[in-house]
Amino acid sequence: MAHTVKIPVPALNKEISVSTGLFINNEFVPSVDSSEVIQCFNPATEEVIASVVAGSAKDIDVAVAAARTAFKTTWGKNVTGWERSRLMNKLADLIERDAQELAELETLNNGKPVAVARDFDIGDSIQCLRYYAGWADKITGQTIEVDNKSKMAFTRHEPIGVCGQIIPWNYPINMWSWKVAPALAVGCTIVMKPSEITPLTALKLSELVVEAGFPPGVINTVPSLGPVGGAALSAHPDVDKVAFTGSTITGRKIMEAAAKSNLKKVSLELGGKSPQLIFESADLKQAAAWSALGICYNTGQDCTAGSRIYVQDSVYDKFIDILVSTVKETVIGDGFDKSTGGGPLVSKAQFDRVWGYIDAGKAEGAKVVLGGERRNTKGYFVDPTIFTDVNSDMKIVKEEIFGPVLSIGRFKTEEEAVALANNTTYGLGAGLHSTDASQCMRVSGLLEAGTVWVNQYNVLSNNVPFGGKKQSGIGRELGSYALEEYTSIKAVHWNIGEKLQWPLSL
Repeated sequence: MAHTVKIPVPALNKEISVSTGLFINNEFVPSVDSSEVIQCFNPATEEVIASVVAGSAKDIDVAVAAARTAFKTTWGKNVTGWERSRLMNKLADLIERDAQELAELETLNNGKPVAVARDFDIGDSIQCLRYYAGWADKITGQTIEVDNKSKMAFTRHEPIGVCGQIIPWNYPINMWSWKVAPALAVGCTIVMKPSEITPLTALKLSELVVEAGFPPGVINTVPSLGPVGGAALSAHPDVDKVAFTGSTITGRKIMEAAAKSNLKKVSLELGGKSPQLIFESADLKQAAAWSALGICYNTGQDCTAGSRIYVQDSVYDKFIDILVSTVKETVIGDGFDKSTGGGPLVSKAQFDRVWGYIDAGKAEGAKVVLGGERRNTKGYFVDPTIFTDVNSDMKIVKEEIFGPVLSIGRFKTEEEAVALANNTTYGLGAGLHSTDASQCMRVSGLLEAGTVWVNQYNVLSNNVPFGGKKQSGIGRELGSYALEEYTSIKAVHWNIGEKLQWPLSL
């Protein structure tokens, strides 16, 4: 059996117990062939807090076999929607019961503030599970008229099968729920690969899967390095679908592996370089508040971070002043400090990446109007940094940074604003701020993004679909649309009266 570790929470003078093995068939087990481990860090202190088993390709084989057995016997088409719903609601109840401890563990491994993890990430995850639990007994097809006298046809929306799910480090619990909930609702089984940077809460959630009463093999969790576990899932011949959230580069590799193996179904939620447009009629204080949320929330580690803002010339200077004073109020610090609004970046690699972009912005001639100075302290902390005097050729304008770094440009006309916003290879999110209703309708229709926010930003709902255009991915999460990603449609043609004469006479 795999080990359990007790992780200290110094700020609260307590410990959190976490199983460090691979979770397969409702048990925590060691690797079948590897002694490698993944070290988990606290990004606020740069210290190792735990080591977990690093799954191998053979471990993925074992987990997939467990998921396939469950799909054929105790899950899939062998259990009613009512039962799936009951178990999902039970799991949501257990997460709600343990929300505080899960939030503390998330903060230790990811860095985000405890209150944000508990009230937003985990609160939304509970709601997500309950939303899809409501769908579990409502998966329906169609009856289609063919010939009322002799034939009928109907469709069945069937679970696609074994699903590999690969989730990122920026919202570990939230992304777990987004992937797991629709898959369970329709009857799929799961092999989950959490990020190697933040695997702890996925392992803790696996304990609750057992307590909720899910049959063995329905949900399996295999912490692993991406090029090992993620690659194995993507290329596995007995995985029917892969769902991935992460970078566009990795998304391409997953899609290629899926195509070269068994042409498995793929859904990808990838990167973004999302714009916000501030028109002269906007409520500038509100636009500044939403813009601050767009780049400071989760310390900018968000696929829809509003990292490009374009402001109409007539209100440009006024908006800059309001925005800078608004963002200055953001407190970046230890997630266990109740005054903190944002935590450190998740890792040394991410810290170095973000500083590389800040340095590039300075070198290319952008003007720093806020931030841009390193702290001389422990922890991967980066304060919000705002650049002005930017152009479309700068790295900070073109490339996804995944940190609290904002570029601000200007425009004169609506047409110019739309052109600037759409001048990107990405298409995940976009925002606009205006009190002109006609303009809001026009521009929201012209923005090339899967999600457009009007007079708000970065707020999602479990019953509204989410996904990208262009190189921000394919497929949709959330809402009823996500159910389609985990089902296959079967058409049944039924002859109830026609007699075939053979051989055919023409």
